[in-house]
Amino acid sequence: MTEHHDGRPVTVMVVDDHPMWRDAVARDLSEAGFEVVATAGDGPQAVRRAKAAAPDVLVLDLNLPGLPGVEVCKEVVGYHPQPRVLVLSASGEHADVLEAVKSGATGYLLKSASTKELLDAVRRTAAGDPVFTPGLAGLVLGEYRRLAGEPAPAADQPVVPQLTERETEVLRLVAKGLSYKQIAERLVISHRTVQNHVQNTLGKLQLHNRVELVRYAIERGLDDA
Repeated sequence: MTEHHDGRPVTVMVVDDHPMWRDAVARDLSEAGFEVVATAGDGPQAVRRAKAAAPDVLVLDLNLPGLPGVEVCKEVVGYHPQPRVLVLSASGEHADVLEAVKSGATGYLLKSASTKELLDAVRRTAAGDPVFTPGLAGLVLGEYRRLAGEPAPAADQPVVPQLTERETEVLRLVAKGLSYKQIAERLVISHRTVQNHVQNTLGKLQLHNRVELVRYAIERGLDDA
């Protein structure tokens, strides 16, 4: 899906402080049918241009001069129209992932991802899916698995949604760091089915609902992780 239902192309903005990397990503997206409406090389420029260009998806590096990526994310996510933010980062550190999600990113992909994975991630981000490099989904899902195993919360706290047996099984393997391909082979199901289970689980756990995540994270002290 490089276009909306009405035929308009999905618009994308690419933010990275390395010109060659930024140009390469922008070129790959353009060639795949996305409309790259802006690029930026530092934080303040990214905020200004994102507000002016109003892209559907903002592909954002975290390590930016002038203003960190998470601050850029907070600025543009509170702005209307609100872009969906896909972080493309060299860091797989747990704290960075949680921080990005808390700042409003709906996806987090490592820079080691292939072009095909990036294009797929931008497509899915545009469609509203939470997209994570498999191991990172495991980090965050692993935290929720731990929460789900805790005693029932007080009445005023959100209840951790129940997962199906298969979702729990997939979650357990993702949390162990297995790739979707390895999980598919082990459970004798398709790669797409594994992806769907992970998306459903992230959806159930309201990972795309930043407010819930922040509340959970702060209540459980996960933000100190």
